[in-house]
Amino acid sequence: MADERDRIGVSYDVKPHAYDPDAHPELFDGVPARRVLAFVIDLVILAVPLILVWLFFLAIGIVTLGLGFSLFGLMPVITLIWAAYYYGTTLGGPRSATIGMRALDIEMRTWYGAPSYFVLAIVHAGLFWVSTSVLTPLILLVCFFNKRGRLLHDFLVGTVVINNPDRAGAPRPPEPGPGTV
Repeated sequence: MADERDRIGVSYDVKPHAYDPDAHPELFDGVPARRVLAFVIDLVILAVPLILVWLFFLAIGIVTLGLGFSLFGLMPVITLIWAAYYYGTTLGGPRSATIGMRALDIEMRTWYGAPSYFVLAIVHAGLFWVSTSVLTPLILLVCFFNKRGRLLHDFLVGTVVINNPDRAGAPRPPEPGPGTV
């Protein structure tokens, strides 16, 4: 059987999960809350250029006495292209993090530890938007039922969001002992 696998170029090696929340809890400490804040930052970064394009189309529509208002039909396509570009270049870039994620010291990795890449980043973001649209934002509660804080779309594409090495390697504050305020 091994000879046949080698001949067709298929490998059945299963990679182990690179991030163990029991052995390295510092990788997952506070990640869900910082993911929410990173999302808000990224949403603003995505929205500002789209608002500027919308205002430009409005001005063109006024100047052309209404003929330019047909440009608003391009907004869904422009929005999709801009979002795919943003997520693909930031989340799929060398730091595997969007600008909001970088600001909050978190990054996305594959479940076996590899950095993200362009197509994975676009699929991950697309599944996020589809899952929260179709299944309501309540689907985000999934992160509270697993030790790694993974969301539905993380499970589907095989990713995990962790603290970056700088944050995870930082010393943890001492736990308050008995008799301390």
